[in-house]
Amino acid sequence: MPSAPPAPADPHVHDSADRPAERAQQDVKQPVKQPPAADRVYAHVKQAVLERRYEGGTLLTEGELAEAVGVSRTPVREALLRLEVEGLIKLYPKKGALVLPVSAQEIADVVETRQLVEEHAARKALPAPPQLIARLEELLARQKEQAAAGDLAGAAVTDRCFHAEIVRSGGNEILSRLYDQLRDRQLRMGVAVMHAHPDRITKTLTEHEEILEALRSGDAEAVVDIIHRHVSWFSNLARGEVR
Repeated sequence: MPSAPPAPADPHVHDSADRPAERAQQDVKQPVKQPPAADRVYAHVKQAVLERRYEGGTLLTEGELAEAVGVSRTPVREALLRLEVEGLIKLYPKKGALVLPVSAQEIADVVETRQLVEEHAARKALPAPPQLIARLEELLARQKEQAAAGDLAGAAVTDRCFHAEIVRSGGNEILSRLYDQLRDRQLRMGVAVMHAHPDRITKTLTEHEEILEALRSGDAEAVVDIIHRHVSWFSNLARGEVR
């Protein structure tokens, strides 16, 4: 008696031998695409300058930066040109790039701008919405943790975020964008101050608590007064009158 013909293959059922190969193909992750070389150099140098790993007065060479980031010299030149436009370095042909120190005039200009923007925004932020209070409480707690851990760069970033939240709450988008343009200068100044005056972080945290309490109570004059004193300290630093 002839044997029955084999059953037709079910197109939805795969042979078990093929499954491991299919799974292996599925598990292969696509390589993460890196940013362009010039962007990597730009980010590397900028972060190092802001965190004072490259301090003011340091001369950087194209060769050293190319080796540090793992790129050729061409993208290094492109990145350095961008950083010179931003005022962080000064290029010297055939020598390298000099990291510009924070000047007294720069500090004075930033302080004046901050006072104008922050004091105006603080008045407009009142009565402070619950979400602003909650966000400031979160940032203050984070800054305390960073200060306790000795993370001065992180504390400087959080400090800037604390003030930026108040500015954004004022509701003026143009002022918020203007304030954001000060970001890099503020971070660099903040890290420099914390390294030079490590005891200042304690006073900063106390003043942030005072600002937060004045916002909670809705006392506009108290908020403006505390912010003015808090920001003015940098002017004292620029004139050598730190206290």
